[in-house]
Amino acid sequence: MTPPTVTEAIRDRRSVRRFHPEPVPEHVLAELLELTMQAPSSWNFQSRSVVVARDPAVREALSLAAHGQRQPREAPLTLVFLAETGRWKEDLDEVYRAARDNGAWDEDFLRATATSGIDFQRDLDARGLGREYAVKDAVIAATHAMLAATALGLASSPMNGWREDQVLRAIGADHRDDLAVALLLSVGHPAERRPHPGRLPLDRLAFGDRYGKAL
Repeated sequence: MTPPTVTEAIRDRRSVRRFHPEPVPEHVLAELLELTMQAPSSWNFQSRSVVVARDPAVREALSLAAHGQRQPREAPLTLVFLAETGRWKEDLDEVYRAARDNGAWDEDFLRATATSGIDFQRDLDARGLGREYAVKDAVIAATHAMLAATALGLASSPMNGWREDQVLRAIGADHRDDLAVALLLSVGHPAERRPHPGRLPLDRLAFGDRYGKAL
């Protein structure tokens, strides 16, 4: 099978709710996760992580946490995207070293990131916005996962209706007060083909310079 182009993956992706039970091969899962974590993040601090739920008991708990939605129960795996709200407080030498070794950051930019970037995060925390920024990083990664899944011949179902405390308990992270659940994404081989539901006209959604002004 010839992989779709990015344009084709964007146009072909659908949120499905029925899945075949066959597992996702390990090499496909590995590529899916690698592509997912190529997503950009604020300051490249990568304030997100993902738990791959494959155990039927864990998936059942996620289904219950998601108000009984069947996707986690039916799909062979569900990705739980987590916002790591305290990542910026950790030792980030590995991040800095990789950026330097890859020639992506020079020493001036590295120093600015290690100072201004941390100050920026500290200010966010002081204003109660640290969680919001980390959730954004996690959701960007989840979007990459949806498109990567489509490119790999899989389907996905993003879910934004769940009890966070129950989700964290299901994945054994309820003892962590620095984690926030950003999104659940069930992934597998689709057992249904869903038509495009349509989108509003572009002139209702995209504007030029000022909100409401035609392009």
